[in-house]
Amino acid sequence: FKMTSKDGVSIRIMTPKDYDSVKPFMGKEFFTAEPLCQSSGENVQLQDEKENDEYHLSMIAQGTCLLATDDNNAGRVVGFVLAGAQYPEDVEKHRKEAEEMPQHAWGRICRLLSKVELEANLFGRFGVSKVLYSHITSVDSSMRGRGLGSRLAATLMEVGRSKGFPLMVAYCTSFYSARQKEALGMQCIHSVAYADYKDAQGKAIFTPAAPHTHCRVMVIKL
Repeated sequence: FKMTSKDGVSIRIMTPKDYDSVKPFMGKEFFTAEPLCQSSGENVQLQDEKENDEYHLSMIAQGTCLLATDDNNAGRVVGFVLAGAQYPEDVEKHRKEAEEMPQHAWGRICRLLSKVELEANLFGRFGVSKVLYSHITSVDSSMRGRGLGSRLAATLMEVGRSKGFPLMVAYCTSFYSARQKEALGMQCIHSVAYADYKDAQGKAIFTPAAPHTHCRVMVIKL
């Protein structure tokens, strides 16, 4: 895979060294914009921080993460994708991990994603033994609406194909991320409405602002 440049923005494979600038960017741009984190009123980035750093670095080591930089601004980070391989045994691993997580926002988000992952049953449904999982996509607020998120996702599909992945999946908690991925040919094969996802008292666990109403499983055959 070679670096691509368009409209003054370059996209390349992320390296472990890049994480030093990606992590603060994520705090500024992702955790403040992602609907479930944003509506929690908690500082989600500090929750399970060490485990998340390790997880992110493990994906970067696979050569499946992308970094977008501003050519005209000394290579400033303007977007990224964290993505990595997932295998059938990960579904049960994620369920166990999510169950043991604290009752903070990140724990609640992981329990929702694990439920959605179990119900989607990608490995059984598509008869595949590995998938490329697009975990987090984030674009600088000053660059939104210019197609950079779409470019990152399309580039990730190329990387997935070159690495022999039969399928790419994203769990979209945002209306906009799902719509963007749909425009690239990804299909929603399962969704959970936030209004229907309730605690023991019958109260909705997540109440993000409109138009964010569902967590959607978006997939594409590569």
